[in-house]
Amino acid sequence: MSENPASEVRLLGIAQVAEVLGVSVDEVMDLVTEGRLRGMRVGSPARWRVDESSVSQYLDDQADEARRMALWRQSSTASFPELWGTGAVRNPD
Repeated sequence: MSENPASEVRLLGIAQVAEVLGVSVDEVMDLVTEGRLRGMRVGSPARWRVDESSVSQYLDDQADEARRMALWRQSSTASFPELWGTGAVRNPD
C-alpha cells in the first residue's frame, strides 16, 4: 500500500460513469450535484471526473435499496398467520 492515499483514487469521466450505470450524462451530473456520487473538476480546461469508489458505493446502495423494497413488498402481502407461523397460509410458496 502506498503512503499517499490520493494515488489510489481512480477518476472516471462522466461519459464512462453514464455507460457503467446505463443512464445519460445529464443523470450522472444530477447524481454528482445531489451528492450521491463524488465528483470534481480537474485539469485545464476543467472537466468533471467521478471517483470510481463512489460509483461502486452508489451501485451497492441501489442494490441494498432494491433488496429492502422487495422485502417490504413481500411483508406487505403476507398474512398475519404467515407472520406468526400459525394458521392458514394465503400465499404458499
